[in-house]
Amino acid sequence: MVNYGRYIKEHLIQPMRDFYRTQRVQAQVKKQHTELGLEHFKRAFNDKLAHNQVRLLNHATDNDHYMALSYAIRDRLINRWLKSLETYHTQDVRRVCYFSAEFLIGRQLGQNLLHSDCWETAQQGLQELGLDLYEILAWEPDPGLGNGGLGRLAACYLESLATLDIPAIGYGIRYEFGIFEQLIKNGWQMERPDYWLQLGNPWEIPRPDYRVEIKLGGRTEFYIDEQGWQRVRWIADRTVQGTPYDTLVPGYDTHTVGTLRLWMAKASQAFNFQLFNDGDYTRAVADKTYSENITKVLYPNDKTPQGQELRLTQQYFFVSCSLQDMIRIHLNKNADLSNFHEKMTVQLNDTHPAIAIAELMRLLIDDHYMSWEKAWHISSHTFAYTNHTLLPEALERWPVRLFMHLLPRHLEIIYEINRRFLYEVQVRYPHEPGILGRLSLIEEWPEKQVRMAHLACVGSYAINGVAAIHSELLKSDLLRDFYHLWPEKFTNVTNGVTPRRWLLLSNPKLSNLLTDTLGPEWVTDLSKLRTLENYLDNAQFCAAWRGIKQENKQDLAECILRSHGVEVNPDSLFDIQIKRLHEYKRQLLKVLHIIALYHRIKANPQAPWQPITFLFGAKAAPGYHMAKLIIKLINSVAEVINGDAEVNAYLSVFFLPNFNVSTGEKIYPAADLSEQISLAGKEASGTGNMKFALNGALTIGTLDGANIEIREQVGAENMFTFGLTVEEVKQLQTSGYNPRDFYAADPTLRAVINHIASGFFSPDEPTLFQPIVDSLLCHDEYLLLADFQAYLRCYEQVLEAYRDQAHWTRMSILNTARVGFFSSDRSIQEYCQKIWQVQAVTVECPQECREIPGSAIAGF
Repeated sequence: MVNYGRYIKEHLIQPMRDFYRTQRVQAQVKKQHTELGLEHFKRAFNDKLAHNQVRLLNHATDNDHYMALSYAIRDRLINRWLKSLETYHTQDVRRVCYFSAEFLIGRQLGQNLLHSDCWETAQQGLQELGLDLYEILAWEPDPGLGNGGLGRLAACYLESLATLDIPAIGYGIRYEFGIFEQLIKNGWQMERPDYWLQLGNPWEIPRPDYRVEIKLGGRTEFYIDEQGWQRVRWIADRTVQGTPYDTLVPGYDTHTVGTLRLWMAKASQAFNFQLFNDGDYTRAVADKTYSENITKVLYPNDKTPQGQELRLTQQYFFVSCSLQDMIRIHLNKNADLSNFHEKMTVQLNDTHPAIAIAELMRLLIDDHYMSWEKAWHISSHTFAYTNHTLLPEALERWPVRLFMHLLPRHLEIIYEINRRFLYEVQVRYPHEPGILGRLSLIEEWPEKQVRMAHLACVGSYAINGVAAIHSELLKSDLLRDFYHLWPEKFTNVTNGVTPRRWLLLSNPKLSNLLTDTLGPEWVTDLSKLRTLENYLDNAQFCAAWRGIKQENKQDLAECILRSHGVEVNPDSLFDIQIKRLHEYKRQLLKVLHIIALYHRIKANPQAPWQPITFLFGAKAAPGYHMAKLIIKLINSVAEVINGDAEVNAYLSVFFLPNFNVSTGEKIYPAADLSEQISLAGKEASGTGNMKFALNGALTIGTLDGANIEIREQVGAENMFTFGLTVEEVKQLQTSGYNPRDFYAADPTLRAVINHIASGFFSPDEPTLFQPIVDSLLCHDEYLLLADFQAYLRCYEQVLEAYRDQAHWTRMSILNTARVGFFSSDRSIQEYCQKIWQVQAVTVECPQECREIPGSAIAGF
């Protein structure tokens, strides 16, 4: 077991303490007469220290300080939360239920201090108690509840929902060990459990009184009910209990507090006393082991049949728990479920929760005795589906045999949905027999599988993409037949990010400058940033802007030095690529470019080269061998370049291990250049591109995902674009792409690939990277070689622009000024208007509701 306390002291506390102190965080919160008083705060803090942690101040540990402060702030939010829930119940409002396999919420203490107007009070009160707020902030672990952009988007949306006063609940899974903690050993990614819950989580509230039961396996049988109707009964092999844990999601500058409800799996019978007495100790706790495995880890490896079963079990577990919970909430106020779809709308965040459609049908038909027609009307008007991928292989398909084994009743329901749907299609398109196979919910060959994206399309009243080009490609390619059938279902809602987390909290120096210049309104209305254009010719403002970027780079350099013992030059150009490791995101193209630069400098080391620091951050799925090999190549190239005295004054490469939200909060403000170089037509949207631009980084990227809309907003002259377009990619692939043609025609590219193939970067194992070389020369699925020269030419434009720092600063300011469109507030407003038809509900919170009541809150 990891000694988490020692680990974070050695690897997090000192670097984070220095980071926060150099940032000189000043919360941009409005001074209100309701602000928590100093003496009141200190009493609340000591009360939590004594009654929750059972410690006196002079004997408390760092973790005790963190827990006590978090509980004190949580109590202040709980009263607002209860008032929000009471308001929604009393007014019987329509609610948004956001179903997502991930919620990458990040550290909560800093955000909640901002959203509760308590930052300065807490800072001063702790100082009077002899404590340092920044040391306490650095202690908090990142919640292991997500992996990448999907989970971060979900977290941004929940925060914006609360800020905009939209009644909402986020539903997901409480992962005990997250996805994994990434370690780098000898250049290789290693995984170990993420013990983020080891010392407790003060932000979650267990709700065992709302636990539900989940069935798995078994068989079905027909029976006749009391009214003489034929019904189906699911006789399960086993049951699992789902227990909810609530996390508060406060809005900014509002009394609304939303809810993130995460489910933990527990055994219905955790301990078999008879088996234990018989000496069969393993089987005595077998149910406990099986059940709790369901919520141990995010995205278990599904390369094996057992992994596939666990993945599908996870997905079914959380949607069934959530739908049962929604029905309970609805029936608390309504006599029956006939208007369920009018009071609840479910947004499916990608395909993972699509089984919810079949589960709601089961609950309505089997448990609440509705007719098929009535149940389908309710169900098909409840769900809306967001697609997040253009990769056909990423659209989940589950073997029919797995459904038969695990969810036999749901397979029957899916078959019936499919039968009725295909009849409708056949009537509409009698002379197009091929369309039935393309639209069917069941894939017949090579193995019978359930197409979960098709189920989501058939069972949802709305389908949206997450960037303009992505939505168009859904309509023209991936979901073309569904679009022709139901064009009215399709719309676009371009992704967004919350400025509270990704600018106000993570970049306080720039936030202070913005507030001093524009006033505080930009925090909830990013369109106000447009006014920055009036300051482009203000020398003092531009100098302040440049100075803040340089300070942020210095802060990041110090963090890297203290955390990893690696020196990076803060006066260099910070070129950063941080995102999930997948071949289509083309981290490998960046590596090829770095090697090409290495060759150029080695050939002429006396030239006045621009110093550049290349920073990577990415996790590869544990079963994704090629992605892991690319991480190894990045680290091997870094070892060579950083150790070469002729080159390392100009180039340095570093791979930041275990990239997460907290790491991102330090990286985005420090970036000069944002790498968004996926193959055109493969990235649905991206949100890292928005975070970089919001913090004044310039983008080098392809015309893919939201890059196109960023270019439209900030201006083509303030962004560096290169590479094949979607149409050119299709044309090249259709005409017969041969990567060896590009290899043969380009001496620079040939030298780079030959250098990798020679074993230069892996002298102890010369053929180590041969799979990468073979993939590039024989397949090159994502057209790296075709885009290589265009990328090199574009990068020369980057270096030329960076030499003129005044011009670069102007471009940086314009990026921040013009990305207001990419606020998650705007995205949520579009969802409310285009899809959900949900109205804001004001939560009135009297004075007594806002103060910390000390131990009196313990009764809730």
